[in-house]
Amino acid sequence: MERLKGKVALISGGGGGIGRATAERFAEEGAKVVIAEIEPELGKAAAKSARSLGLNVGGDAIFIQTDVSNADSVEAAFSETKQRYGRLDILHNNAGGSTLQDGPVTEAPIEEFWRCIKLDLFGTFLCSKFGIPKIAESGGGSVINMSSNVALMALPGRDCYTAAKGAIAAMTRSMAVEYASERIRVNAIAPSVTLSERVKKLLASSPEIEAISKTHLLGLGQPVHVANLAVYLASDESEITTGQVISVDSGVTIV
Repeated sequence: MERLKGKVALISGGGGGIGRATAERFAEEGAKVVIAEIEPELGKAAAKSARSLGLNVGGDAIFIQTDVSNADSVEAAFSETKQRYGRLDILHNNAGGSTLQDGPVTEAPIEEFWRCIKLDLFGTFLCSKFGIPKIAESGGGSVINMSSNVALMALPGRDCYTAAKGAIAAMTRSMAVEYASERIRVNAIAPSVTLSERVKKLLASSPEIEAISKTHLLGLGQPVHVANLAVYLASDESEITTGQVISVDSGVTIV
């Protein structure tokens, strides 16, 4: 416990699923957590839960309504974070997700491609653009991006999401080199099917995802499994780990 004591973290899309689980784990480890979430009800509930879990170890959590695809909204979130907590040490670029409108390039709606790129990839770009200077001011820290197993293996029927998550994996490596001199580590987590509420709905309606879920060696993952890796990457334990895309996938990428 208290592996993140004294650190300040901002988690985009922190209101549900992996983002909420990470906010709760960060707070349990003593971090001050900003939940940058577009949905007020989700953000407030996640902040309340994380705050209660961190109560006895110096952890805290607040909600800031944020649209990661809007530069003004993102910049305001980081400014408010600095005003509230005085620093930023950890950025978890978690906001994103696939939908049932995704598909092969010949069938997927053009609008769905741009939705994925704008939310997943551009959102990661914007949060990094405004967040990294704040981390540098703190003397260094950790950026944790969210890629996916679809960036590492072939999964038919998800070409829009694959494009965005593959780009995030590539950007993670270039960012790691770019900001190493400022003691900023940049890594990405690549989960497979993770049983958030959103993914449970996708499983019920997508034969492609349902099929791949059956190949998991140790069963399907829960959001907390991803959050536990995020704790490691956020902590000083990972002080020389950078530029990596790390799978949390129950072995699906090796079978």
